[in-house]
Amino acid sequence: MKNYPIPFTLFLSLLLVVPSATQKYACDKSDSQTSQFPFCDTSLSYQDRAIDLVSRLTIQEKVQQLISGSKGISRLGVPSYEWWSEALHGVSNLGPGTRFNATIPGATSFPAVILSAATFNASLWYKMGQVVSTEARAMYNAGLAGLTFWSPNVNLFRDPRWGRGQETPGEDPLVVSKYGVNYVRGLQEVSEEGSASGDDRLKVSTCCKHYTAYDIDNWKGVDRFHFDAKVTKQDLEDTYQPPFKSCVQEGHVSSVMCSYNRVNGIPTCADPDLLKGVVRDQWGLDGYIVSDCDSVQVYYESIHYTATPEDAVALALEAGLNMNCGDYLGRYTENAVNLKKVDESVVDQALIYNYIVLLRLGFFDGNPKSQLFGNLGPADVCTDEHKALALDAAKQGIVLLDNRGVLPLSQKSTKSLAVIGPNANATTVMISNYAGIPCSYTSPLEGLKKYVQSVEYAPGCSNIKCKNESLIEAATKAAAAADTTVVVVGLDQSIEAEGLDRENLTLPGFQEKLVKQVANSSSGIVILVVMSAGPIDISFAKNLTKIGGILWVGYPGQAGGDAIAQVIFGDYNPGGRTPFTWYPEEYVDNVPMSDMNMRANTSSNFPGRTYRFYNGKSIYAFGHGLSYSTFSKFIVSAPTTILIQPSATSKQHSILSQDSIHPKDLYSGEAIDISTINCQNLTFDLVVAVRNTGPRDGSHVVLVFLKPASSKDLSGAPNVQLIGFERVEVKKGKTENVTVNLDVCKELNLVDSEGNRKLVTGQHTLVIGSPSERQVRHRLNLRLANNTTETAYLSF
Repeated sequence: MKNYPIPFTLFLSLLLVVPSATQKYACDKSDSQTSQFPFCDTSLSYQDRAIDLVSRLTIQEKVQQLISGSKGISRLGVPSYEWWSEALHGVSNLGPGTRFNATIPGATSFPAVILSAATFNASLWYKMGQVVSTEARAMYNAGLAGLTFWSPNVNLFRDPRWGRGQETPGEDPLVVSKYGVNYVRGLQEVSEEGSASGDDRLKVSTCCKHYTAYDIDNWKGVDRFHFDAKVTKQDLEDTYQPPFKSCVQEGHVSSVMCSYNRVNGIPTCADPDLLKGVVRDQWGLDGYIVSDCDSVQVYYESIHYTATPEDAVALALEAGLNMNCGDYLGRYTENAVNLKKVDESVVDQALIYNYIVLLRLGFFDGNPKSQLFGNLGPADVCTDEHKALALDAAKQGIVLLDNRGVLPLSQKSTKSLAVIGPNANATTVMISNYAGIPCSYTSPLEGLKKYVQSVEYAPGCSNIKCKNESLIEAATKAAAAADTTVVVVGLDQSIEAEGLDRENLTLPGFQEKLVKQVANSSSGIVILVVMSAGPIDISFAKNLTKIGGILWVGYPGQAGGDAIAQVIFGDYNPGGRTPFTWYPEEYVDNVPMSDMNMRANTSSNFPGRTYRFYNGKSIYAFGHGLSYSTFSKFIVSAPTTILIQPSATSKQHSILSQDSIHPKDLYSGEAIDISTINCQNLTFDLVVAVRNTGPRDGSHVVLVFLKPASSKDLSGAPNVQLIGFERVEVKKGKTENVTVNLDVCKELNLVDSEGNRKLVTGQHTLVIGSPSERQVRHRLNLRLANNTTETAYLSF
């Protein structure tokens, strides 16, 4: 979305305004003139109520309800409504639908999504969503927020330079999908049973964005408004689309946002195949499709995709767009209808989709105070429980990258501490982007002071860009005088941000020199803390013998300082895993950010992207993360053979596209189209035992990768593919069994060059563990039934 800066004096005036006691609402039962309309009748279906409301509107009124700042219809008792609010990792005041003031001055600010993703803890993501939606409802009741939140971002962190990688759950489609599903469900569901109970009411409405293949903002003059993402069918199906599909089909998200960019020549917000064809018809979206802010205007004015503004809005509406962030549809849709470029019935259908979401939120059910969640208020924001969860999320996400046996530090033996670096006293840096005003801050410096009485602080750089070295000398003196030094370096929004991609993977300015000189000057232990979203080439630090431990802390949210300190001093045993690959600097010298291809290509020296396809060396691999304890794993239960059958409408010979199959060929790597297989109940449990053999209680993330069978019929298979994960707490000396349920058709399939999903017969390998830990392997044979009498089974 575009940024709309607010002058500081205006911001202060807005902050201090005391709101009305409640939110404006429709269908006020005390108003006999408007409350008797059928759209206010809660005994009717949402569909019938929405149709009734739309039928009462003039075309002039209709077009003003297609925009994010909808005008309302006073004659019907329908107030204006601002659709744009944000809740990426806490309720944010970035969108105009939400603000803070003296009544509710702040909200719980969780870590940036990239760090929460590093927890690999789906239940935590769900709980975070629940907390954020509770605070959102409380703010709505106080007249400070809306009910429609355009979060989360489920784009993949495809390229390490992307400025918005901090908003995403990382580079893996499964992790991004599971994060999106759980965060959406936590936000939307009125109870933990949620959609499974048939309850389609919404606590708040969420939006999965930015659809699709959007992951470049501004790199060397290539910007998101003009960029045409050239994406293969294979990459689109197995990399870019899965998180959005999961959002819709498993998370039951109530909105999807189309992006600024084009995909293969067509603006996403004007593509009927992507919007109406896939999101609405194939996936079955129960909600509305919204544009990124002014994206319809962008494709008319910036790339001249249409001849007139009316053509632009008509194209978007016909493609399946229902809501415009901005006002372009409000300005030009009426004329487009009058010019017969779009039929008024298309406008009506868009409004019906929009209004059904508001109906599910209770917006047309009368006074919010008398509804579900009507009792929530200021006391339900920034509660001790919510703040504790924000701290826990940060601790669970922190990744111990390296440890030469010096971590955790001993509080008793640490007599003096030097805290150094441009992020050492960070506050606003920790809450990343799309943040609101947090409940409070604890900087790394403040967190570390709770453990050591004698602390010397020296920033070493005046800011993150560190363009001069004048402060390095003072930092080296502080390090020389202390028995332990913690150096906190990294990035911030001046380096990686929306609208700003990186051009390299190095520490900015003189930060590397700062680290080296501090390490050389120190006579004691040096701990390096990297505060950033994207990976940084810190291979130089790995080679400095004075550096005893390295932590990556992402942007850890409001409680980041406490989380960092508790990990460093051992009050919390780290268990986070990096959700992306740490590439060496030369990677970006050889790979244009604008190249959307995922798969390696030896003929063009393209090394591939992400752990799934990258064939080069990495500084830290996806899934890497150490602990203060040690863990061993072994497989308790897993099938050795899975027999698959054709679906009732498919015959075996048509599945294999051959007239006859010899039994010996049933293991030979045939690629079978998923649509021809009977996938019902074709699941199995992989049970893995995790033993804590170390000196401390700790958590361990079980990562399950698939190394697929080879097939002559399918090219471009991933090196390995994450197909499941679970995080488990294990007491020292104890063993816990972890069950990972796997769906054969969903998790074991591969995508061919035409974008079709296939199951490959033959020997697959399950690989448990990341490349940096001792992996456990299990061979799994996938076999097609010899005949119709041989039933599907799992052989253990």
